[in-house]
Amino acid sequence: MFYGQKLVNNFFKYKRKAWQSVCPIIKRCISTREPPRVLFFGTDNFSLPSLQALHKNCSHNLGVVTSFKSPANCVRSYAERQKLPLQRWPIAEPQCADYDLGVVVSFGHMIPAHIINAFPLGMINVHASLLPRWRGAAPIIYAIMMGDASTGVSIMKIEPHHFDIGAVLAQREVPIRRDIYMPELYASLALLGADLLVDTVNNLSDKLKDAKPQENATASYAPKITSKVTEVLWTDHTADELYARHRALYGYKNLTTSFLDKHIQLLELRLPGKQLAVQAPGHFSYQRSRKSLLIGCDQGTQLEVLQLRVEGRKPMSAMDFSNGFLRQASSLQFTHNKQVAC
Repeated sequence: MFYGQKLVNNFFKYKRKAWQSVCPIIKRCISTREPPRVLFFGTDNFSLPSLQALHKNCSHNLGVVTSFKSPANCVRSYAERQKLPLQRWPIAEPQCADYDLGVVVSFGHMIPAHIINAFPLGMINVHASLLPRWRGAAPIIYAIMMGDASTGVSIMKIEPHHFDIGAVLAQREVPIRRDIYMPELYASLALLGADLLVDTVNNLSDKLKDAKPQENATASYAPKITSKVTEVLWTDHTADELYARHRALYGYKNLTTSFLDKHIQLLELRLPGKQLAVQAPGHFSYQRSRKSLLIGCDQGTQLEVLQLRVEGRKPMSAMDFSNGFLRQASSLQFTHNKQVAC
C-alpha cells in the first residue's frame, strides 16, 4: 500500500511540475489574475484609446506593432513618447516570443496564421459593431447610414484567413441618436472598446471559456467605402436616407452630384423639418429666407444644402453658389455622372 501511494504521489508531483513548466502563462494569468503580456497591433485614432488603457493596466507587460508608412501615426508617436517596445509591421514569430496575447484594434492588415499561433493565448480584436452585424472595414459608417437604432463594440478571437469571424468574448451596446455624426460615434466607441478590452484582458480565462461562436446566417457586411456610396441618385433615395448617409460619412467622404457638367461635393446638409416648395428629384431652388438650396428627393421628400464645393473651387455657401452659378443655368437640376438622374 505504501509503495502504491508513493507511486500516486510521484505521479501527481510529476504532473504538477509539468504543468508549471509547460503552462507558466496560465499559472500566472489565471491563478494570480495578473494581466497577460500583450503585444498590441494598431495604427489610428480608434486604436489609441485601447493602447492607452492597456498601458495604464499593464505597462510593464506591453509592446506595440504598427505601420511606419505614415508619419502621422498616433500609435507610433504614443509608443515612442512612452518608451514602449515598438516593432514595425510586418513581424515574424520570434518577435512574439516575449508575449502571451496579441491584441488587434483597427490595424488594417490580415494577420497570418503563423503570427496568430505564435501567441500562447492567441489573438483578440476590438471591433466597432455588435457582431455578426457589420463585419468589415466600415461598421460605424454602415450602422449610421442604415439607420440602426443601436450599435456597440465586440471583443472577438482572431481566426486566420478571414476578418471578423471569430468567437465573441464580450460585447457592449449603445444607442445611436438620430442626429449623431460619425466622428462623435467613432470617438465614443473607441473609448467603449478600450474599457471593454481592459476588462476582457483582466478576465481572459473566463472570457475565453464563455466565448460564443458567431451566427454566420445573420451576418451583415460593411465593406470599404467606394464612389457608389458617395454618389447621389436623387430618384433612388429619400431625404432621410441621404441625410443619414451624409452623417455617416461626415469627416471622411462627401456626398457628390453634378451641375453644368461640374463635379459637386455636398458639404453641409440638413432636413428642412417641414414640407417646403414641391420639387422633382434632383431639381432645386435657392431659398433666400433659409440661405439654402432646397433639393427634391425620392418619395416627395426634400433636403437642404447649406455649403458645397464646385469642382476646382473652394467651399462656398448656398448663397454664393446661387449668385455665381444659377444665373448661368437654363435648368436648376443636379445630375448624376453627368446624366440626368430623374
